[in-house]
Amino acid sequence: MTLATLRDVLTPCLTDGTAVAGLVVLGWEDAVAFTRAAEAEGRPVILQAGPGCRAHTPLSVLGPMFRTLAEGASVPVVAHLDHGEDLATCARAIDCGFTSVMYDGSALPLSENIARTAEIVALAHAAGISVEAELGYVGYAEGAASQGTDPAEVARFAAETGIDALAISIGNTHLMTEARAEIDDARLAAIMAAAPGLPLVLHGGSGLPLPLRRRLARETTLAKVNIGTELRMAFGAALRAALAADPAAFDRIRLLGATLGPMEVAARAAIASLCRA
Repeated sequence: MTLATLRDVLTPCLTDGTAVAGLVVLGWEDAVAFTRAAEAEGRPVILQAGPGCRAHTPLSVLGPMFRTLAEGASVPVVAHLDHGEDLATCARAIDCGFTSVMYDGSALPLSENIARTAEIVALAHAAGISVEAELGYVGYAEGAASQGTDPAEVARFAAETGIDALAISIGNTHLMTEARAEIDDARLAAIMAAAPGLPLVLHGGSGLPLPLRRRLARETTLAKVNIGTELRMAFGAALRAALAADPAAFDRIRLLGATLGPMEVAARAAIASLCRA
């Protein structure tokens, strides 16, 4: 069994010049393809269940699903709750077998974000579970604008919450379909100086050009990069190709099965982009 916590897989990244991919799961086929990709690359993987996934499949199904894949995997697999909205959601994820939870209090005033995050950290750590939190706000392509993380708040946030990883906003954006994000290197350097030894996280990794991903993994304490949009694009292309190849096809298992190979290829590229020069 290679079930792991977030701290297990991110701590080595602080010194080995790599980062771990947090891959956004929307269904069984995704999770299988991502686990196979991680095994092929010989790298850990973080299987993530965000709000969209949870609206479609309950945590009571997702937790055992992730754990089943981890039990058969040859590499460490983290079962991660992404963008947990509140204490109840994070507690439910822990009860359902997740090994890591992200609490997203980024829209709250600093003191309230700290207080709520600290409450979740206490609950999670008592169960041996890692916690990721967010400071600053990562916006959405063609949606809400990002608000950069204030380096002056980072040291207090880390000290008063006891988090295992911190998601930051330094130019990254969710749901980008083109790799054209620009990173604020000065802000990142100031954040790193404020919290040395704390693994940092970037959401919206699909917007990062490959050379930038490699540089950030190699030269900074960014230890986790979330990647979803480019994988969903690969899924959509594979499914359309399967339907076009056989317009009369109707069997769900055959159609979705046709996405596994292309999804594994896309996931391997995403994982490799964080650990190869």
